[in-house]
Amino acid sequence: MRKSLAIVLAMLVVLGNIGFANVQPVLGVEIVTEATSAILMDAASGQILYEKESHKELPPASVTKLMTLLVASDAVASGKVKLTDKVTASENASKLGGSQIYLEPGETFTLEQMLIAIAVGSANDGCVAVAEHIDGTHEAFVEEMNRKAQALGLKNTHFANAYGLPAEGHYTSAYDLAVISREALNYPLIRKLTSIKEYDLRDGKFKLWNTNKLLWWYPGADGFKTGWTNEAKYCLASTVERNGLRLICVVMGVPQVRGHFAESMKIYNYGFAKYEFKQFAPVTQKQGVVKVRKGIEDEVTAVTEKPLGTTVEKGKDKNFWVETKLNPEISAPIQKGQKIGEILLYRNDQLQANVNLIADHSIARAGLAEQMTRTLKGVFGY
Repeated sequence: MRKSLAIVLAMLVVLGNIGFANVQPVLGVEIVTEATSAILMDAASGQILYEKESHKELPPASVTKLMTLLVASDAVASGKVKLTDKVTASENASKLGGSQIYLEPGETFTLEQMLIAIAVGSANDGCVAVAEHIDGTHEAFVEEMNRKAQALGLKNTHFANAYGLPAEGHYTSAYDLAVISREALNYPLIRKLTSIKEYDLRDGKFKLWNTNKLLWWYPGADGFKTGWTNEAKYCLASTVERNGLRLICVVMGVPQVRGHFAESMKIYNYGFAKYEFKQFAPVTQKQGVVKVRKGIEDEVTAVTEKPLGTTVEKGKDKNFWVETKLNPEISAPIQKGQKIGEILLYRNDQLQANVNLIADHSIARAGLAEQMTRTLKGVFGY
């Protein structure tokens, strides 16, 4: 009898283990990742939704190029350089090893083509060519990268080159890369470049395929950059947007081939299962009117500059309220898009988000005669 009971209990245990083997962890259970360091960040607020050793200083390999693209995009935005500039490869650029587009000394591409080669093909030689074009020398460009890191408040980052090959004093952290990624989202050019899946260089004679396979494998993925060296292992800084919720994920030091994609998708699955973006006002929604002084019109409509909302844990979206602040009046001339107030989102007494309220159209200043007529009409009623 005891033997039979023992057999039955053993079978129940085995069947139980089989039955629960494929059960997904419930929300709130910590993620288990093979990455040495990892982070999941809400792009809108910068809130950390998950992290593992996120401030650990590690070699980033070619994820370095995200900062290279950021500094280059800064130069484009400021007018220092143009995407149509002709960039000529130096001998210094052409002799660089690793991932490359095999630049020949004197070979010329537009700056935009060089940036595509960096973003899509992870071209080390392209990084040096771009660096020399923007700042004269590769070393001067790297100094710009480090100044940008300091401006972003990064505490565990220092760059020794613009391409990511192993070098003394070349390191960053998952958290710092997430901050760089969040800053990169302010530059539409970077997302445009890093979301290109394939590109024909040299009139189609040299094909580039994006190294970020999330662009194919994970719906909503549209950036940023992969990396691999023996020292760094597999790394990835990426971003995904679904239903208004944009997340940033960074994994570093993943040992398995393509493991940086698998680990990132695992972390994203957790994020999108647990969180959502709750919108309280869509973009361009009317939020009131402001009186206009000395204008050809008496008032202007205030609209939201961008959607007002916040990331919340699913099922926990209570106790939110909105406050609208508008200038009582404003003097013409008024430009379309000019800030004339703001709308603030609170949860209980804590500010969660705020969005500018802007003029929905331009209003010119009225002429002196028209202003006098309007003043008389206001005083005497005619």
